[in-house]
Amino acid sequence: MSEPEVKYGIFKTEIKNRFLCTVNVDGIDTLCYIPSSCRLSNFINMNGRGVLLLPIKKKNARTKYSVYAIQYRRGFVPVSLSSVNQVIKNDLNRRLFSFLGSRKTVFREKYIDGYKSDLYIEDSDTVVEIKSILSFGKKALFPTVFSERANHQLENIMDLLMAGHKVCYMFISMYGGTKQITVNEEQPEYCSLFRNCIEAGMMVRGFSLYMDNGMPRVKTTVKCVF
Repeated sequence: MSEPEVKYGIFKTEIKNRFLCTVNVDGIDTLCYIPSSCRLSNFINMNGRGVLLLPIKKKNARTKYSVYAIQYRRGFVPVSLSSVNQVIKNDLNRRLFSFLGSRKTVFREKYIDGYKSDLYIEDSDTVVEIKSILSFGKKALFPTVFSERANHQLENIMDLLMAGHKVCYMFISMYGGTKQITVNEEQPEYCSLFRNCIEAGMMVRGFSLYMDNGMPRVKTTVKCVF
């Protein structure tokens, strides 16, 4: 994979539209896109923070750049949650993922019994569900809020397990310093569905990411508590 064409900027403000912000680029305040449904200021003070930007090449785009990663301590943390599925697919051949068995034929967003998988490993008939987590501490929770979609996904995953498919549920922390990811007990419906799936054979794994020459990569395994 080639290194992305990145631009450095200084974050100024998030605006009312949660997908838009202002970044100072080459001395000019520039409207930029944030590829995250969550406001970054919910997690970290963004004022004056360095960011990496990717140019948006789509014609008639509202913004010129998209926020790609934010500066944190000595490095950068990727914030594009939608790109994580591709990151995992790119690194799936590494020894970190040997627990999945043969991984020669992998598809993105393939429908299995009506369920849209994040990744599907044809070799072992394994559906991979990926949950990206933006957190800046050693410990992270998931989910942080009630999510009807996440609960419904677990119901569908149970159906897949009952039909004989394998399922691996992956928690992916965008921050490389995360050491533990805990299923949030304050979301009892999710917890119940999650544990039922585990009893039915669902695998659970956690990983963290880091930036390697401008590209997000899988860093290491993370302990999962559930």
